[in-house]
Amino acid sequence: MSIQHILLGASLLLLSCGGKSSAVSTSDNKSDEQTAASVSSFSADSAYAYLARQVEFGPRVPNTDAHRLTGDWLVGELKRHGAEVIEQKTDLKAFDGTVLHARNIFGRINPEATARILLLAHYDCRPWADQDPDTSKHNTPVDGANDGASGVAVILETARQLKASNSNLGVDFLFVDAEDWGTDGNDESWAMGTRYFAENPPVEGYTPSYAILLDMVGGKDAVFPREFFSQQNAANLNDAFWAAAHKAGHAERFPNVMGGAVTDDHVELLKAGIPAIDIIEFNAGSGFNPNWHTSTDNLDNISKETLGAVGESLMQFLSAQ
Repeated sequence: MSIQHILLGASLLLLSCGGKSSAVSTSDNKSDEQTAASVSSFSADSAYAYLARQVEFGPRVPNTDAHRLTGDWLVGELKRHGAEVIEQKTDLKAFDGTVLHARNIFGRINPEATARILLLAHYDCRPWADQDPDTSKHNTPVDGANDGASGVAVILETARQLKASNSNLGVDFLFVDAEDWGTDGNDESWAMGTRYFAENPPVEGYTPSYAILLDMVGGKDAVFPREFFSQQNAANLNDAFWAAAHKAGHAERFPNVMGGAVTDDHVELLKAGIPAIDIIEFNAGSGFNPNWHTSTDNLDNISKETLGAVGESLMQFLSAQ
C-alpha cells in the first residue's frame, strides 16, 4: 500500500459523517451476555500463533516456495474452520515487467446466506525492504509480520471463533495476493490481486454487502484512525466499526480522528461499488508503522495486545450483524 498526501486535519475530531450508505447494523441481535462471550473468546495468543506460522515460511514473495507453501496452508486452515474454498490463480504483470504467479484464496461460511460480509487481508510480502535505514538491505525481502501476516492472522482466528459459535452469518474470507509489489507514483501497481478479484468474481454475481480490510494490525502501541477513502465512501460502515471498537473497550486504539488516504486493497472494492473500509495503523506525525517495508517488520515488533484489540473489535462488530 502507499499513502496519498491527503491529510484532512489528522487531529480534527470527526463530528459528522457523510458518504455512501451501507446496510450495517449497529445494535446487538444477541443478549449482552452472549455478545460479551463472543468478543472475549477471541484469542490473541491464537492469532499470534497464526501470525508466527506465516513468518516461519519465510518472506511470502510471489513466485517463491514460501509464498506457495503459505497459500497451501491458508487453504487448509480455512477448510479446517468449515469454509468452502475457491482458489483464483492467474498471472499478473507487475510494474517492472515481472510476471507474478498470483493466487487469491477465497473461503465462505454459510454460503446459503444471501447477505455477505467480506473480510480480507493480503498475504504476500514486500520483495524489497526499500524503506530500511540501512540501504544495503533495500533489495532484501521483508518478513511481513505486520504488513501482511497480522491481518491474515486476525481473520483466521475470527474464522475459528465463528465456527466454534456455530454462527449463521454469511461471512467470506479473502486472502489476496500481489498487493505489495508496487512503486510510488503508480497507484495501479498496488493491490493487483484485489483488482483481479473485483473484475473476476469467484462466484457468479458475487457482491458482498460490505467489506472490511485488515492491514498492519499487529504493531506495538498501534493506533487506528479513520482512513480517508473509507470515510469518504463508506462512512456508515466506519461508524459501525468504530462504535463496536469503543464498546469492546478499545476507544484509545480507535480514536475518532481522520488519518491518511491510503492506496490499499479496499480502494479496488470501492471502485467496484462495494462499501469497504481499511483498518490500518497510521500515525499523524510519522505515517505508517516505523517498521513498514523494512527488515524490522518481524516477530520482535508484533504485539499480542494489538492483535487482541483489533480482533475483539471485529468480533463485537460481527455480533451486531
